[in-house]
Amino acid sequence: MRNRGRVFRDRTHAGVVLADMLGTFHGTHTLVLAIPAGGVPVAAEISKQLGLAFDLAVVSKITLPWNTESGYGAVAFDGTVRLNRDLIAALGLPETAVQEGIARTKEKVTRRVKQLWGDHRLPDLTRRAVILVDDGLASGITMHTAIDALHHLEAHKVVIAIPTGHAEAVARMAAIVESLYCPNVRQGRSFAVADAYEQWTDVSEATVAGIMQSISRTCHTA
Repeated sequence: MRNRGRVFRDRTHAGVVLADMLGTFHGTHTLVLAIPAGGVPVAAEISKQLGLAFDLAVVSKITLPWNTESGYGAVAFDGTVRLNRDLIAALGLPETAVQEGIARTKEKVTRRVKQLWGDHRLPDLTRRAVILVDDGLASGITMHTAIDALHHLEAHKVVIAIPTGHAEAVARMAAIVESLYCPNVRQGRSFAVADAYEQWTDVSEATVAGIMQSISRTCHTA
């Protein structure tokens, strides 16, 4: 699958492929953590295939004022913030704009946590392996922020599972976790997560809520 496009039918198919790679975790106490929204269908299928508990790691990019598809940082569910200072400097973003972006994104994460989690919180991870899942890895800033948050929670072991990723970002993330699984690694200056999928649409928060409701409470909180 390396350096190829359209290798997955959709996110669910990507989850099936990753579950096959993650077979050694089958039936263990490992927790599958999805980064909403795109990571949820992938992670839900991994959870289903391997009989693993499922939960969320809410993280959101701090997007540029003029381009909501590009970000210069991210905020995680526990308030962890990671910034790409080199990009901020290159873009000439004033510190006031950066701080406004952080505040706006923190509000978004707080809202999503309340909407998707309610009063639920992650279990103790100090003796537990975590498989952190998203639908792809471009710059890596969102994933890196999620990893930071899990390290703050002293997760016993952090594993990344992503269907597709840019080679440079994959290498950076692999260096800071115990292991990384990615069947579709691609190189080149132009990279889009969507190019790995035949069917690609945005995942709405309503879809995320529906997927979570379809997963039994026992699986969700185990």
